Amino acid sequence: MKYLRTLTICSALGFAASCWASGAPETPKIVRFPSGDLTLGGELFLPEGEGPFPVVLFNHGSAPKMVNSMASAAIAPNFIEKGWAFFMPYRRGQGLSEDQGTYIMEEISDAKWFLFESAEEKLVELHKKDHLNDQMAALEWLRTQPFVDNTRIATVGNSFGGIQVMLGMGRADYCAGVNASGAAQSWADSQELRELLRSAATVARAPVFFFQAENDYDLSPSRELFSVMEQAGKKAKIQIYPKFGSSKNDGHSLPYRGVAVWFDDAIQFLDEHCEGGKLNKSMQSTANASAD
Repeated sequence: MKYLRTLTICSALGFAASCWASGAPETPKIVRFPSGDLTLGGELFLPEGEGPFPVVLFNHGSAPKMVNSMASAAIAPNFIEKGWAFFMPYRRGQGLSEDQGTYIMEEISDAKWFLFESAEEKLVELHKKDHLNDQMAALEWLRTQPFVDNTRIATVGNSFGGIQVMLGMGRADYCAGVNASGAAQSWADSQELRELLRSAATVARAPVFFFQAENDYDLSPSRELFSVMEQAGKKAKIQIYPKFGSSKNDGHSLPYRGVAVWFDDAIQFLDEHCEGGKLNKSMQSTANASAD
């Protein structure tokens, strides 16, 4: 039943191949963690073994309710196969945290129609305050878990989640980040968002891999933020993949519908820049064994 239910989800979105590249994924463990006065939920996938494991903290996009669980079902198994744990916390108002706040797109719409605020200003405010706070709360929870290698926590995110990747990279000591199509639909309309993300890129504490499909809504975010990081002396990589599907929406769906296209590049990037923690742990184990 679990196999059929997940296969139905994957097939409905057209990415069954990536879902089952490494066999049927395990049902995620549902966890709860505090974010200020809120109690948020998340999906946790663990590889075989006792750990501690390197971990991907995955920042989801703007899809409502539990839609983002379809993305985690497609993406998580690929990381699990490579020995990475995968944690997707739901920010307030979405998915397992739907009852902990208003859905972000509703807040943006309400600001425009009822509060006479700029939708773009509201988007920026929510991302850099409430939603970034939720990401940091999820990271803080992760760091307390015994299965986590705290030196090897990376952040990955698509669309709105890509925005969160950049903001998180400026706030926390991730070992690396992957920004998939971040701000592709909102970049052109919001100068404040552009300035916020450029500032985040300037102070990013670890390398970032940017990728999009050629037919995504707007390639400017990846190209400009990559350039900003290079000019600031930061390590970064960019990959624009060939068209995925036929429409802009198809291109924007590459992160979760076309995992097979980008995953090898992403995991190579993470392994390269997060390897230090693994080496340090190996050296420590060797030293302890010698001392014994």
